[in-house]
Amino acid sequence: MKHRLRALFCDHLSVMRGKYLPGHKIGDGSTRFCLSVFGTHYDRDLLLDAPHARVREGLPDMELHWRGDDIRDSWDAATKIVLGDLHDTDGSPLPLCPRGALKRAVAGWQAMGLTPKVGIELEAYALQADDRGNLVPYDAPGGVVYGTGPFADPLRFNDRIWEMADTLGFRLDLITSEFDTPQFEYTLAFDDAVKAVDDIVLFRLMAREIALEYGIVLSFMPKPVATGGGSGMHVNFSFLDGDGGNALSAGPLGGPDHLNDLARGCLAGLVHHHKGLAGLVAPTANSYLRLQPGSLSGHWKNWGGDHRNVTTRVSSEGGAKARLEHRMADASANPYTAVAAVLQAARLGVDNGYALPPMETGDGFDRTDTREGTALDLKGAVADLERDTALVQAVGPELVENHVFMKRKEVRKTRDLEGEALRDFYVYFL
Repeated sequence: MKHRLRALFCDHLSVMRGKYLPGHKIGDGSTRFCLSVFGTHYDRDLLLDAPHARVREGLPDMELHWRGDDIRDSWDAATKIVLGDLHDTDGSPLPLCPRGALKRAVAGWQAMGLTPKVGIELEAYALQADDRGNLVPYDAPGGVVYGTGPFADPLRFNDRIWEMADTLGFRLDLITSEFDTPQFEYTLAFDDAVKAVDDIVLFRLMAREIALEYGIVLSFMPKPVATGGGSGMHVNFSFLDGDGGNALSAGPLGGPDHLNDLARGCLAGLVHHHKGLAGLVAPTANSYLRLQPGSLSGHWKNWGGDHRNVTTRVSSEGGAKARLEHRMADASANPYTAVAAVLQAARLGVDNGYALPPMETGDGFDRTDTREGTALDLKGAVADLERDTALVQAVGPELVENHVFMKRKEVRKTRDLEGEALRDFYVYFL
């Protein structure tokens, strides 16, 4: 087969959508999609009144624009791949575009002379079909936390993922098994924010498609196994200043005792907008099976040092490696929207001079200093998001209005689903 182009975008549901195009499209280019995909839900229900999806206006087109320099080799040798930005047909940026929301967040920081750097950690469960075709956890009976080798991954599908990641230039920091078998963590190295999210979006797609060749459904949904732990999407971030230094660094030492004003402002913003953030970064009914007290998931409205039961964790590393880790998000969120929301909340803290509350001193299981956390279900999280008007304006009011509408529909669609029925509403998409 001659080379073809796979042109993709990640939609409002964190679902990858795209087209295969002929080889002459390899270069600067564009293609059209129906805008009303932004009115479509996981169950393929087309929601007529979804804001800004124009379903009742004839389901018109939108355009995906890409740069030739962004085209990459893919894990299919005959196919090049590219991510682009969504535009209206008049050429203006589409307000619903998640990648555009991230670019706006980056531009806000660049106006302050700072360049956001991002590193993302993803967690996923490996599932496989049993004799009756039902999805069950991958049979890895020797798997343990920090497990490696064939006892943790008998089919060695993760070896193939690593090999392909190296071939394609994804800079993996690690693959390891997590606490609950068969759960795995995948971490990519820090990069400029848009590049880092492009990489994690394509890496996630690659990993799922390679795993499928082994009969594995690799699910990044927040809680696909009811008896297991949750899977998160941790957003680590820092900033380069004009001299190329790490602007979050207060010197060679890290941790809560060595915070500079920028770090304190970012922390204050993330705490202040904690409840509103949940509606964007943990945006499914399944998210709230994970986002519970005492679950190392970012439920509590707090921050701390080297502490996995706080929402924003201050790295104990200083200097060039100084960073903050926001632990609330999961990969049912669109990664562009989630990182945009985290960066915008942090910037609002700096811009508005929010007061930073004291650091968490409790263990997060039996004792916490704060009694305030996220909502315990999607319905409450969406209401909290809608009330957080500053965050809504920063992320993009049209995008959030569409998101809130879709998620309220999701609450109704999933309210009677439990267990495997709830999992299966999402699992083949996430």
